This record gives sequence, C-alpha cells and structure tokens, in this order.
Amino acid sequence: MTDPVSTRVRPEARTRRSTGKNTGESTGRNTGSDGRSWWSRRQRTLAPYVFISPFYLLYGLFLLVPVLVGLYLSCTEWAGLGTPRWVGLRNYRDLLTDHSFWTSVGNTALYVVFTLCVVVPAALLIAQALNVRGLRGRDLFRMTYFMPVVISPIVITLVFGLVFDREFGLLNSTLRALFGFGGIDWLGESAWARVSVIVLVLWRWTGYLTIFFLAGLQNVPKELYEAAALDGAGPVRRFWDVTLPALRPVTAFVAVTVLVNTAQIFDEPFLLTQGGPGESTLSVAMFIFRAGFQRQQLGYAAAAGVLLFVVVFVLGQLAMRTLGAGRSSR
Repeated sequence: MTDPVSTRVRPEARTRRSTGKNTGESTGRNTGSDGRSWWSRRQRTLAPYVFISPFYLLYGLFLLVPVLVGLYLSCTEWAGLGTPRWVGLRNYRDLLTDHSFWTSVGNTALYVVFTLCVVVPAALLIAQALNVRGLRGRDLFRMTYFMPVVISPIVITLVFGLVFDREFGLLNSTLRALFGFGGIDWLGESAWARVSVIVLVLWRWTGYLTIFFLAGLQNVPKELYEAAALDGAGPVRRFWDVTLPALRPVTAFVAVTVLVNTAQIFDEPFLLTQGGPGESTLSVAMFIFRAGFQRQQLGYAAAAGVLLFVVVFVLGQLAMRTLGAGRSSR
C-alpha cells in the first residue's frame, strides 16, 4: 500500500526541477556539447586577431580612408565648403596641360637626381672617413653631421637667408674678399635659386644619411679587409671590392628612401625661396599646397597628389627591384 506522504511533491522540489530545466535550455544555446561557451571554444583562434586589431583599425582610419577620400576628391571640384561637384577626369586632363605642374615636375626631378648622384655619395665618403681607426672625436663629428636634421626650420631659414643675401650675405662677402666679385643674387635669379635650394638639401641631409652608412661600415667583417690586404689590395681596391659589395643592402635602403622622400620635397624650397623667383624652385609638393590651400582648388590638388603617389610608388618599386632592397641575401 502506497504511503500518501511519499506521493506528495513538495513545492520547493517542483520549483527546483522547473528552474533547472529552464536554465539548461537557456544555457544550451551558448554552450557546445562539452559544456564550454562560444568564446571559450574559439579563444585560441580569435585572440591573436583581437590583439592586432588596433593596428588595423588605425591603419584603415589614418591611411586607407584618406587615400580613398583623396581619390574621390580628385574627381570633384571642391573649394573646402559645401558639397563637392563631380567632374570625372577633368582635373587630370587639366594637369597634363598645366605649365606650372610640369615646371614643378622638372624641378622635383632635378632635386631627386642631385640627391641620388651627389648627396648619397658624399654621405658614403664622409662615413668612410669617420670609420677610420684611431680617429679622435668621432662622436663629436657624428653629432655635428647629424645636427642639421634636428635644427628648427625657422632657424634654418634665418641662417641661410643671411648666407645667401645679395648685399651682406656671408657667401657673397667671401667671394668678394677672395676673388673680387660677389654680387650674385642667389635667391633672386632662377638658376642661382635652384643652386641655393640644392646647397641647402646637401647641407641638411648629408649628415643624416652618413649615420646609415656608418652603421653599415661598422658591420663589415674586418677579416674581409685583412684578406684583401694580404692579396695586395690597396685602400681604393678594398673600397671597391670589399666595402661597396658589403654595403649593398644599406645603399639600396638609402637610395630608395632618398628617392621617395626627395620626390616629396617641400621644406627646403618653401622655406628658402617660397618656390620663386617665379616658379623656378617650385616642387610638386609645393604645387599641391598652393593649389589646395592658397587657391582653394582641393579637387585639383588631390588629383596632383594622386599622380605624385602613383609616380613615387612606381619609381620606388623599380628601385627596390633594381637595387635589391628588402631582399634577403643568400
């Protein structure tokens, strides 16, 4: 005979069974067969992407988005306010017939060629001189050659304005004292204005590139020089047969860096001559600045910027393939 007490179901037990059933149903949706949550099962796979996601977010926000906006603006007519008006490829067609743009391209090409053919070899020779054994005050020389990079552009403008002044400049005074002539208008004549900008580039960036070559020279094994000396090679032969081949990766890096940076030169002609006289020292970067911020032709400036980017990218890739920059040596 069944005990009536045992057949009773307590309200607390019934509540616990119903609550447990509901809890199992609700948690079963977020857990797998092993009872772990979705994040626990995928944590090892997704965690690396979570850690590197800030880089990609910043990369997209500050690089990809501006590039896409620049491409869009290059096909519009916009003064900075209001809604850009779509004009298609008209800005690019106007650039191809713009005399000022081609003048800036020619000046920029001159700066690039000079930097590659003069500044880079000068930096290599200075680094070779500083790498001589027993040289006293080597750290002082390094600091002296690197100092132009950290000097304020305002100070550079004031100093070189005094150096190239026609009446009381240091350069004309020196020429007048040594050779009897010195009335050259360095900043007022087209040809001499280009020379002045080139001299400023030479003074400002030679020491910076010297640091790279000096670091490369200090990594050249001394055994190579000793072996070459035993074979009867002199200093010049050791430089051509040992130093230059060993410095090829550094030279490739410096050449590509100089090519890309000089193609975007802005500070030197802007500070020294403002692109003048006329447009004799105008660079492509200054042309973009003048079109965008002085004439409010932001679409036109964006088109020039896109062309500059394409040309610099193509030349940089060709230089990297030719010189072997970034290629591991075997």
